[in-house]
Amino acid sequence: MPSESKQVTFGTPDGVAEGDWFKGHQDLHKIGLHRFSGRGISGTTKTGADSIVLSGGYIDDCDEGDTIKYTGEGGRDRETGRMTSDQTLIDEGNAALVVSQALGHPVRVIEGLDIRGKTRRRAMGGYRYRGLYRVADHWMTFGQEGFLICQFQLLKITPGQNIAPQPVDPAADNETDLEEQARRYIKQNRLVRDSKAARNVKNLHNNTCQICENRLLVSLGGDAYSEAAHIQAVGKPHFGRDVPENILCLCPNCHARFDRGALLISDSFEVIDSITQNFISELKRVQGHQVGIEFIRRHRARWGNRLP
Repeated sequence: MPSESKQVTFGTPDGVAEGDWFKGHQDLHKIGLHRFSGRGISGTTKTGADSIVLSGGYIDDCDEGDTIKYTGEGGRDRETGRMTSDQTLIDEGNAALVVSQALGHPVRVIEGLDIRGKTRRRAMGGYRYRGLYRVADHWMTFGQEGFLICQFQLLKITPGQNIAPQPVDPAADNETDLEEQARRYIKQNRLVRDSKAARNVKNLHNNTCQICENRLLVSLGGDAYSEAAHIQAVGKPHFGRDVPENILCLCPNCHARFDRGALLISDSFEVIDSITQNFISELKRVQGHQVGIEFIRRHRARWGNRLP
């Protein structure tokens, strides 16, 4: 296995041109294109990411040439090839890509060719250097396998294009430098929403789950806890609206299963277990809270791979 001691370097190495072909990771390492063997992202939280390898390992990836939707690292069992846990922004490779977005560092993109294997996928056709890309955006979302994933939008850099640094934490003050903003944002790695619309929906249902009808008491005074679940997810990349028609009042268990596609709702408000295809219940509705069919359909479409 090649050494992984090379330093992080940005840009295309001398003697390499876009479209060049390489047999394996050892050759990529030797020429200075990619430092790691067996890892898709090269970089550190301190420096940022300098290269990635497209290996076809995540079903949520989308490669359109000059625009790439790239799934970060973590959460995958190397023996089975399946996702078994959530990804986070504090995983080193994911954090490195966020830092590169903040600081405007170019990222070398290397494409694996003729990817084969159901679990440990390998580039049987070698690797091709695709050139330099910039990290234009990133977001957290639930992937098709039901676990939280980090995704990055990569855009091809044209010759002579100037890549400007950009803030990645919208809540940061302007006086903090971008590098510190990015590191603080990575450490927080959370997004809390408790809007007026969400509170109103929970109040209308008296904090009772619309799927299982559980009301979780949390105090001697009869106070109960519930969570507001957006049917079409808000924020990037789904951009659902924060309105009552797009919100359900759920218990934590049903919320987690709904967000991850394990529970789907039909147009007639039947709740279906997408894993077993069994009927669970009818979605409970109350006067004053209209659930939007258009949002339910978008949620189902997102998990279309689980429909019979």
